[in-house]
Amino acid sequence: MPTLSDVMDIAVSGLAAQRVRMATTASNLANAETTRTPEGGPYRRRDPVFRAEPVRPFADRLEREIRSVQVHEVVTDQRPPVRHFDPGHPDADESGFVLRPNVSSVSELTNMMSASRSFEANLLIIRKTREMGDAAMQIGR
Repeated sequence: MPTLSDVMDIAVSGLAAQRVRMATTASNLANAETTRTPEGGPYRRRDPVFRAEPVRPFADRLEREIRSVQVHEVVTDQRPPVRHFDPGHPDADESGFVLRPNVSSVSELTNMMSASRSFEANLLIIRKTREMGDAAMQIGR
């Protein structure tokens, strides 16, 4: 049977994962115009990859189904950069085209809103779990 501590652990893992998602999205937005990176070429957007992890690895079958979320890695988007005609740009090729990052501001802002709402939902879970714990303590008095 899952405990209140398990619920808190799951919610905290969700908070941490969404924090990484928001930071990655912020980085993508901040670099949406970066045409030159130390690796060469334009910035490539990044995405965190989440993985479900068992809360208690040696628990019974029901409890093994209860999972927290962990950031497995942050991967680089492999879609090609966007070619943009701007012959006056210092990074333009001989044809006047500049390779721009494969970042869509609309998609990134949507991703940020989704991450923010998920973060808020996990905070609500923590708050309600704490209230349940406090209510249980009151019953015991």
